[in-house]
Amino acid sequence: MARTYGYARVSSREQNEERQRVALRAFGVAEQDIHVDRQSGKDFERPAFKSLLKKLKPGDALIVKSIDRLGRNYTEILEQWRFITKERQTDIVVLDMPLLDTRQRERDLTGTFIADLVLQILSYVAQTECESIRQRQAEGIAVAKAQGVAFGRPGKKRPAGYQRMLAAYRGEEISAREAARKIGVCHKTFLSWVRREG
Repeated sequence: MARTYGYARVSSREQNEERQRVALRAFGVAEQDIHVDRQSGKDFERPAFKSLLKKLKPGDALIVKSIDRLGRNYTEILEQWRFITKERQTDIVVLDMPLLDTRQRERDLTGTFIADLVLQILSYVAQTECESIRQRQAEGIAVAKAQGVAFGRPGKKRPAGYQRMLAAYRGEEISAREAARKIGVCHKTFLSWVRREG
């Protein structure tokens, strides 16, 4: 018996996929048949998507809210679309774009051509949006760094006696391991502090 599956994706764990779940349930997808990934759409190496692919059988339908929820890589979206519709013989329905509904078998050649064009255009838009997001993030990080914002974990506080051990190490009176042991840190930490201070 043919089944209807839903796929939802958000880019991070902090984002909420509920809006997509609501749309999928409204279409008639059972809650247990909704697969959700919480990671970027830059590729299809996503656990829930891979698990869903294994379940798809001929005659089933895969429902997504919008094409960018399926993915954000132009070439891979087209490849996955072909794999799902041709090899798995599963229909795909994109709720935000009624033209992208492969259940409409009665389409003539013109309708199929238009649907293919729409798929390619939307896949292209999804990828350019992803690239634009990455560029904005990189620019924002560069501006923040230029303004002195520190990223990453704060550095470990130097323990008492560090400056004395540093001077002894630089004067070749003591090894890095011995200096680190005397101030109670690992010798790699001690050496990274030495490198940072030139």
